[in-house]
This record gives sequence, structure tokens and C-alpha cells, in this order.
Amino acid sequence: MTPIVQCVPNLSEGRDLAKIHAITEPLKDQPGFKLISLEPDQDYHRTVITLIGDPMAMQKPLLAFFKKAAELIDMNTHQGEHPRMGAVDVVPFIPIQGITIEDCIDHAETLAKTVAETLDIPVYLYADAAKEPSRTRLPAIRKGEFEGMKDKIKTSDWKPDFGPAAIHPTFGVVAIGARIPLLAYNIDLATDDMKIAKAIARAIRQSTGGFQYVQAGPAFLEDKGHVQVTMNILDFKKNPVYRIFETVKMEAARYQVDVTASEVVGLFPKAALTDSLKYYHGVTGQPFDKDMTLDDVVDASIRYLKLRDFDRLKIIEANLS
Repeated sequence: MTPIVQCVPNLSEGRDLAKIHAITEPLKDQPGFKLISLEPDQDYHRTVITLIGDPMAMQKPLLAFFKKAAELIDMNTHQGEHPRMGAVDVVPFIPIQGITIEDCIDHAETLAKTVAETLDIPVYLYADAAKEPSRTRLPAIRKGEFEGMKDKIKTSDWKPDFGPAAIHPTFGVVAIGARIPLLAYNIDLATDDMKIAKAIARAIRQSTGGFQYVQAGPAFLEDKGHVQVTMNILDFKKNPVYRIFETVKMEAARYQVDVTASEVVGLFPKAALTDSLKYYHGVTGQPFDKDMTLDDVVDASIRYLKLRDFDRLKIIEANLS
């Protein structure tokens, strides 16, 4: 069985489509893996890229992708809603089929070493690939962002795992790692008040007393004129999507604010959706079919979780054939 991973490079460019396509050109039409999606966001000034396939086949194209990003992005002029520290900000390898997390760690280390040695870019290993406990969580590595990393990287605690102990002057630094599937999930609020989004994010994230396995923060979407609570759900089996969604609705109600929609960034495993749909079927007294089709999962997810811009190709299993 050919090993299959999901690889999700995050690019610190979300506004210039010509530049995005030039940087991602090395990832297109390659044997062994598929470029499933490019999801640029102007407010976050970030593009989430999703690859699925053989991790060995991804290595050389990813290096070419890094090289193009280094040529075309200058982080000294970058500003956006999403925290960032590098032109390519983060690259996780995620086991999907016929591969272990240990194998993904090996692939992450191979890419990290090659990027550092070839392009002189500092690399931190994170999540399951981290060599030190302090580097497991991406927000801890990214704290200070591109601007603060200039001094941070020179300290003994934050010497990179690969590459020089000085940021690349225009690229910055990157985190490369391996992890279980993470849900990048955002919830839209019918207000432009950032204080409300901040308060709700504080209520749900683990670091301020909320749910375990949830990282959350506020963001203002200028093109849509409203705020959202943006989050990573690190383990959907321990804290499912419905629990986070319903809690955000409950917290928003105290400010007389409606939750208008939610969105998936990247891909979700089918189980992350069906685990939540089981809850809603229970609430409404409907029988639950654990073997429902992907189209049924999409329809029910849009109905109950108010997912926008969502179709079957946002589900990992739809991309494996």
C-alpha cells in the first residue's frame, strides 16, 4: 500500500493571486501526490495549501516551492490578521493511510534539513516532531512573530533545529512538523466588535481556561465587515466540533450577537463531521446512519453547523480515490 499523507503548507501571501500561483506552481501536476486546494484569504494575508499523496514524492517539489516563496515574498512588508513568522509559515505532515506518525516525523526532518541546508532558512521542528517539549505547540514557537523572531532566535532557548541562528532577512523562519489531523475551523459573528470576538475566544481556548485541545483567537474580516473566532481544534475526538460551535453560540448570545456561519479551512476527516452530526440527530430525535454518504454528510453539516463555502471536496475521504 502506498503511504498517504496530508501535507498543509501555509503561505504568508493571500492577496496577490499571480504571486500565489507562481509560488505554488512546483506543486501542481506532480506524480505521486495531488494539490487538492489553494485557499487564499485577504484578511489573514495567508493561503492554506492542501496536498495529499506519497510524502516521498512531495520532497523535491516542496523544496522548489520554498525557493519560489523566498524569491517572491518579503516578510518585512507583510501584515495580516493571522500570526506569522515566515514566508512559508508552517508545514505539517499528517498520516492518512498506510503510514505512521513516526514515518511522518522522518519526512518532516528530511524536508527541514534540506530547506535549511539549501536555502539557509532556519527551521523549527514542532508538534510530534519537536525535539524539545517547549516546541510542541506552534504558538509558543511563533510568539513574537516575524518581527520578534529577529532577537528571539539568538537566545539559547530558541536556537533553530536546522539552519542558522539568525532569521533569513526576507523569508523569516519556518516550522515543519508532524501531527494528527487538526481542524482549522472559524466561526463568523454578526458584529464588527473585536472585543466580543476576543472575549469568546478567551472563553473557549485551553490556555485561558476553556476547552482542552482548542487554540482560539479573534480576527476581523475587512472584506466581509464582521469578526470571527478563529481556532485550531487539536483533537476532535476529545472535543468535537459541535461542542465548540454550540458554546460559541451560547457565549455570543450574552452580547445579543448571532452566529451567522462557520467555515472549514483545509480539509476535515469525515469522522470529525459525523461525530458532531450524531449529536444533532440525537437532539432532533432522528435516527443516525454512521455510514451516510459524503453528500449526506455535506448537506447535514451545512444545515447544523452553518458551514459556508463547503462541499464534498473539503472532506479528506473524497480526495483519496
